[in-house]
Amino acid sequence: MSKHRVVIVGAGFAGLQLARDLTHPAVSITIVDRRNHHLFQPLLYQVATTVLATSDIAWPIRALFRGRQNVQTLLGDVVGIDAGQKLVLLKNGPPIPYDTLVVATGARHAYFGHDEWEPFAPGLKALEDATTIRRRLLLAFERAELEQSQAARQALLTFSIIGAGPTGVELAGIIAQLARTTLAKEFRSIDTKSARILLIEAGPRILPVFPPELSSYATDALTKMGVTVLTNSPVVACDEHGVRIGNEQIPCNTVVWAAGVEASKAAQWLGAPSDRAGRVLVNPNLTVPGRPEVFVIGDTAAVRSEDGKPVPGIAPAAKQQGKYVAAVIAARLSQKKALPAFRYKHLGDLATIGPSAAVIDFGFLRLKGWLAWWIWGLAHIYFLIGTRSRMAVALSWLWVFISGHHSARLITQKETLKSEV
Repeated sequence: MSKHRVVIVGAGFAGLQLARDLTHPAVSITIVDRRNHHLFQPLLYQVATTVLATSDIAWPIRALFRGRQNVQTLLGDVVGIDAGQKLVLLKNGPPIPYDTLVVATGARHAYFGHDEWEPFAPGLKALEDATTIRRRLLLAFERAELEQSQAARQALLTFSIIGAGPTGVELAGIIAQLARTTLAKEFRSIDTKSARILLIEAGPRILPVFPPELSSYATDALTKMGVTVLTNSPVVACDEHGVRIGNEQIPCNTVVWAAGVEASKAAQWLGAPSDRAGRVLVNPNLTVPGRPEVFVIGDTAAVRSEDGKPVPGIAPAAKQQGKYVAAVIAARLSQKKALPAFRYKHLGDLATIGPSAAVIDFGFLRLKGWLAWWIWGLAHIYFLIGTRSRMAVALSWLWVFISGHHSARLITQKETLKSEV
């Protein structure tokens, strides 16, 4: 008797959790991803800012399932889905047939109709993004050391982060630490402490999902670290010369985009309804309307919690959805009663600001400062995969805490000058 074919498109938090939990003996699982690794995205910004190495937060997908003979991993670029024939279409291989399909293709950074900004303001969703940003950060200091023009040097030493959610705040804090501590004694012609770090937010306050008092604490902490926080400051232009806020042009050679995301093309592939961000509007059991054999989960899906609020696009939400869909598929194969609708349990919001500074909102408990920083660190170490990664990250953080030095600072690839983009 042939096994029930489950195809999972995407090996992010949602897809990986589903594959791990779906152990029904009647199932064969195929995981398709355009990259060969699973990425712990919450710490991606630390790769971009020279704290961690790429291997600390990414693991080969094949290695994760080496002991599961019923799991096949394929490196493939999905270009469409034939829902009628139940086929996943690949750019670089034959179609993959399925009985149950789970789309967990995640999201990418969105420029709100200004995709032309992307070459000058890369976002942070993949390892390639992190290494690009890291290279630009380090090259900015190197080029400033050679620059004779004071104006050009100041532009090289100005770093703008657009978007002040957790990623933007965390980036700003570590770049400030890099400039004011790690590199402070390593250059001779420039004073890296004079670097200008701008955190630019279109809304009235940073960390808008946090309570106002925690946002205020984060603003004060960043300001003490030397970060200039600009709120109510929507960016209207971004090019090789820098960013423009209203009528003010800010000369800046390094810009990082942390302002928004949009879903993959899954809705187009499936001909399914979607929201403004391109996320598929799913049923309460996370299936596509009219397609009970197709599930959409993670950042690709628009899901509502019991109170009517959108389920946030964070790792715990994706993992909960993966676990739920695994249970639904297993129940179907065992001919058990259908599971109730998916219910999201919010575990809290966390963001780190700098050394010994973080904010946490558990709803019933709000923390800030040193204690919050330790809880944030322990939580992230706990969710890493494998003892080696946990030890590597813990040791890297301990080294940074004691010495103030970042170790992952190699420039390993030639960077195209902005004038050549």
